[in-house]
Amino acid sequence: MSSSQPTSRPRTPGLAVELIAGSIGGAAQVLVGQPLDTVKVRAQIAPSPMDIIGQTMRKEGFLALYKGMASPLLGIAGVNSLLFAAYSISKRIVSPYPDLSIPQIAAAGAMAGAANSVLASPVEMFKVRMQAQYGRPGDKRLRHVMADMWTHWGFRRGIMRGFWVTVAREIPGYAGFYGGYEFAKRTLGKQYGKELPFWALLTSGSCGGICYWLACYPLDVVKSRVQQADHPPKGLDYIAQEMRNVLRESGYRGLFSGLSPSLIRSIPAAGATFAAFEVTRGWLVEHTEW
Repeated sequence: MSSSQPTSRPRTPGLAVELIAGSIGGAAQVLVGQPLDTVKVRAQIAPSPMDIIGQTMRKEGFLALYKGMASPLLGIAGVNSLLFAAYSISKRIVSPYPDLSIPQIAAAGAMAGAANSVLASPVEMFKVRMQAQYGRPGDKRLRHVMADMWTHWGFRRGIMRGFWVTVAREIPGYAGFYGGYEFAKRTLGKQYGKELPFWALLTSGSCGGICYWLACYPLDVVKSRVQQADHPPKGLDYIAQEMRNVLRESGYRGLFSGLSPSLIRSIPAAGATFAAFEVTRGWLVEHTEW
């Protein structure tokens, strides 16, 4: 008499796995991509963004390219844990079935991006204000920047400055981020199978990062300018107001200032994010009961 063995089904990662793997992936993104992110922000807010890398290194040294890293690195656990967990939940909301189409993946990414804005907005605001300092004697440490924003402007107009433009950026941005990643991953999977080699994960992540910036870059320019301004924006239409200011000052090219370093940065940074996330999640699923 033959006995049938139960077939093992792949276990769906729990929320704790998504939270931890998201934290690791986010930390990898900051460590790899911070120098070019500093260049990008300075290009967006500087009146003349030429030779930013050379000027920064000559006047402030190489480590100045990592200016503002403390804010995203300290907040990365919360921000990326929220992002990847929200994405996991959003996929279940979009469809009860595990095999989502690319448009469904993009919809889940957009939902995750909106949720992610709650933490991403203040973290990026402090990062931008740190990166806008050019090594002068009066430059402030992160704790002083945080204290000043709270003291002078409070929570809504200070700590959460630029929240709505962050939401507007994150919705199309993360639709492109996850949609681009899954499209590249599935395309490579047709040739290399379900268990992709590490370089294929890096390539897929890079595609996601490029799609992120192509989907939302002008809104990122507006966000950086709003968050760096001396005074909070006025009116509910401040996004349109600031976009008109950019067009008046620099034309349409101004809406894409800093795009080149952003795209270059996205190749290693987003690749590292997804590769670290997938490897960490796979290890946790295999070695834990979470």
